[in-house]
Amino acid sequence: MYLFKKISSLRRYLELFRNKNRPIGFVPTMGALHEGHLSLVRQSLEAAQCTVSSIFVNPTQFNQASDLEKYPRTPTTDLTMLYKAGCHAVFMPSVEEVYPPGLETQVEVDFGPLALPMEGRFRPGHFDGVAQVVKRLLDIVEPQKLFMGQKDYQQFLIVQHMARTLELPVEVISCPIVREKNGLAMSSRNQRLSPEQRERAAALYQTLQQAASWARQLSPREVEAKAMEHLKSLGLEPEYFELADGQTLQPVPDYSSPASVVACAAIWVGGVRLIDNLILK
Repeated sequence: MYLFKKISSLRRYLELFRNKNRPIGFVPTMGALHEGHLSLVRQSLEAAQCTVSSIFVNPTQFNQASDLEKYPRTPTTDLTMLYKAGCHAVFMPSVEEVYPPGLETQVEVDFGPLALPMEGRFRPGHFDGVAQVVKRLLDIVEPQKLFMGQKDYQQFLIVQHMARTLELPVEVISCPIVREKNGLAMSSRNQRLSPEQRERAAALYQTLQQAASWARQLSPREVEAKAMEHLKSLGLEPEYFELADGQTLQPVPDYSSPASVVACAAIWVGGVRLIDNLILK
């Protein structure tokens, strides 16, 4: 495995694969890696002949400076995990390397209704930062395939929309959520939870599963209200629980008309914000 901190040296390495028309897979991360990230790397290794992973804590997608400061950073452990997983190259740049002075990196794409609900409502400007860094990294790596986790469902749709709108030559692939034994979706933020908080947080996935059964008798809005009350009754702080169209993310009026339905939720546990989702249809 090769480690690159400069764009120029990474591109020289990747040119060896491009010259032989060997597809490149890309897994962008912010570090603090876990089995969920490694599952993306493995899927890239199966689908491409060169797998690149980036470790970059992107400052433009954090709404609060304190959240950026608290974000876990474990570079030595991360590199060991990627090496053992068989990753070919790691890009670990500085902020100045990604956003050099004088380079315009803002993405001019109208995400429309996709960016308005859920994460867009509670984290204004978040997706502008996500689009900015993903577009920048795609310009640097130029992969044929981009692997993203389903846990960030709205983020996946946003990036997919950006790639289509800008006609980027990359396939954006969503990969299944990897969960801890108690059902909690694996997340770098889980490192900030105590063992007791981890067990409490597992109620989020359990509630998503219950929502699937509640949907057999209740309307979408009734399911949402019941789920919010259930999470509150368990001592959690739910931010939202929404049943949305799996393509547009707009509230579903019923379960029959949309082609897909996904239940998306966000909660706070001990000052840590967690998100999860479950595809119901």
